[in-house]
Amino acid sequence: MSDYKVPVMAELAAEGKAPEVLFWVGCAGSFDQRAQSVTMAFVKILNNLNIDFAVLGPEEACSGDPARRAGNEFVFQMLAQQNIATLNMYNVKKIVTACPHCFNTLKNEYPELGGNYEVVHHSTFLQQLINDGKLKVEGGEFKGKKITFHDSCYLGRANDIYEAPRAILEKLDAELVEMKKCKTKGLCCGAGGAQMFKEDEPGNLRINEERTNQALEVQPDFIAVACPFCNTMMTDGVKGKDKQDSIKVFDLAEFVAKANKY
Repeated sequence: MSDYKVPVMAELAAEGKAPEVLFWVGCAGSFDQRAQSVTMAFVKILNNLNIDFAVLGPEEACSGDPARRAGNEFVFQMLAQQNIATLNMYNVKKIVTACPHCFNTLKNEYPELGGNYEVVHHSTFLQQLINDGKLKVEGGEFKGKKITFHDSCYLGRANDIYEAPRAILEKLDAELVEMKKCKTKGLCCGAGGAQMFKEDEPGNLRINEERTNQALEVQPDFIAVACPFCNTMMTDGVKGKDKQDSIKVFDLAEFVAKANKY
């Protein structure tokens, strides 16, 4: 991370500064090796555009989403209240995150506990930067390639965000191909609702394998995702089909970081 500038909120506060945006990294973006690449790609974009941001660093706790989905309301409220106290202490106004689970929880569930913020998913954030002319994207290695986008449940059906990710991908001069089950009829990757952290239930086919089969039907060169959980599940599905050399799974931030014109 030596080439990346990642300001920490506590350090800025000590200097009497307050960033415009808090980048909420999330547990996956902090600790999962694959998701760390997405975090670094997004930070690279923020750095290159000189966006005034900071992270909480060690003061950021889990949003509490997995605990609540798994039925442990006590742990959820404990984590949420801890985070809200930290965010309010720094007078945070705007939060951007690359995780739809964190996004949904911070945006829709924290207000009932006293946490009221403008919460933006990184797909919407990147699209706004493109629309404002601040972020310029060209095809590069993706030009003419076939890309299919997998809708995250918490981004799509839970928060009705379908067009922002697709608008970004269309800027790559690539062919955006849709799976039969997409947008409001999209299929879960199999990790939502805390399923990421439990054993499989009895059955003949894992959900991520079914979703991967649907993606492979459109013969893409790349599968685009906008969620660290979806990234894991679709990557595992592609590996299960022994297609990892011919089909790559990338997050939106990785597409943009690779195709950004500086």
